[in-house]
Amino acid sequence: MSNVVDLESDIRGLIRDVPDFPTPGILFKDITPLLANGPAFRRTIEAMAAPFMRARVDQVVAMEARGFILGAPIAALLGAGFVPVRKPGKLPLATERIEYALEYGTGSLEIHADAYGRPSRVLIVDDMLATGGTAAATAQLVERLGGEIVGCAFLMELTFLNGRVPLSGRHISVLVTY
Repeated sequence: MSNVVDLESDIRGLIRDVPDFPTPGILFKDITPLLANGPAFRRTIEAMAAPFMRARVDQVVAMEARGFILGAPIAALLGAGFVPVRKPGKLPLATERIEYALEYGTGSLEIHADAYGRPSRVLIVDDMLATGGTAAATAQLVERLGGEIVGCAFLMELTFLNGRVPLSGRHISVLVTY
């Protein structure tokens, strides 16, 4: 148990708060110091993958951009493929697209229509669970393509934003909560 506590403490110590970024009033959680620390980054990836080691994950689906940084090594560790979910116009072939509500306005995400074979067991990975809108939209894309979501893994969660609500009923794993 102390290993988990030590890891959480290490991660917290390596994530820095940047006030008023990208807009005034936002407290941005900067993970670049964590990424720059090889041993802590490796432990983080291993800890994020650990709950899903026996889940027979076929594909890890991650959203740009920080989700890519975590999702690709988690996929490699799980022996799974990696599938990027991107903003519109960034993927070169036929895509499936979803629009979803943001706090102010809407957002859109795309995944390649042939991203994975059916059936496929999918783990969704991102750095942050905030309102849950991006992860829920990604889950809808995955399911439209016939994927079965085995869980969602996040580095951090802002609990006061209730991001688990749009992901209700899904297995969610988080390393650090704020």
